[in-house]
Amino acid sequence: MNKRKSTLILADGTEFEGCGFGAEGGVIGEIVFTTAMTGYQETLTDPSYCGQIVTQTFPLIGNYGVNKIDPESRGSVVSGYVVREFCEEPSNFRCEGDLDSYLKELNIVGICDIDTRRLTRIIRESGVMNGAIVSGEFNKDELLEKIRAYKVGEVVPKVSVKEKELFPAENAKFNVVLMDYGYKFNIRRELVKRGCNVTVMPYNATADEIKALNPDGIMLSNGPGDPTDNAGAIATLRELIPAQIPTFGICLGHQLLALANGAKTEKLKYGHRGGNQPVKDIALDKTFITSQNHGYAVVGESVPKEVGAVSHINGNDGTCEGVRYTNAPAFTVQFHPEACGGPHDTSYLFDEFIKLMGGNA
Repeated sequence: MNKRKSTLILADGTEFEGCGFGAEGGVIGEIVFTTAMTGYQETLTDPSYCGQIVTQTFPLIGNYGVNKIDPESRGSVVSGYVVREFCEEPSNFRCEGDLDSYLKELNIVGICDIDTRRLTRIIRESGVMNGAIVSGEFNKDELLEKIRAYKVGEVVPKVSVKEKELFPAENAKFNVVLMDYGYKFNIRRELVKRGCNVTVMPYNATADEIKALNPDGIMLSNGPGDPTDNAGAIATLRELIPAQIPTFGICLGHQLLALANGAKTEKLKYGHRGGNQPVKDIALDKTFITSQNHGYAVVGESVPKEVGAVSHINGNDGTCEGVRYTNAPAFTVQFHPEACGGPHDTSYLFDEFIKLMGGNA
């Protein structure tokens, strides 16, 4: 590969000189890091990273290549990609291509050969900040002004389907509505393989449209951005509570249902992203290792006692990782039990959802 000079510049003025790979050009985004050691293709196609420049803390990325099976969405909304080193000659029996070509195909600007450990330390100490990847010469003052003005904004409309989509299951037992706030394909797969016909609905579907489908259950998906930006979706969920439809929420879906029930959310200093987050299930008195990707969290103390209680807590910082509701047959979690790339410790929650709908998992 012919390497080209590229620079990563942070909102505080810090510069990292490296080499560009993937698509050519310049990008601005919110810089975040993930500690995941594998699953980079799933990371690149996770809609929850919309508007963000993703840094991999693991030093070598791309060693097992890419394929047509692992993507979690139809494309990528990642703004940029940062790695220490990427493998130019991957080797794996499932390999169908290399990372550099894949980024070009997805039009993702990447930068390599930089000190990702130093970058991660800066984000951990200072908090998530905006940044840019640029090639060649640039006016630093003008660029910093654009970087500091950047906002991820309302991104759920960008990643949600525009019209409903149906995915039938063999020997189906249940009909589930999957609210698409930026869902990962494996959420759908986990439901289908458990005998659920899945109807994917746009983020702005109304309560009446959802109830008209007469679903046995509602799945609230993951997604990007600040949960409080989704006033319409929150109002819809609030309207659905009296319908008493079994509901399971993941990540953004967890946050939205909490807001619909009067709780509050907060932005974390640098978020939880990776495949090694310890979470305690309070009812089971067990700790599981989970996959996570979020920059916001539900404030556990803000969940009204008359609607539910915190069910899971993060083993590192004690933040809320789940809520079980008493005002409706519903439960939600902040982490990803569908994680395709692992770990799979919490996939039992899909079985709990089946039981909540009256089935035997």
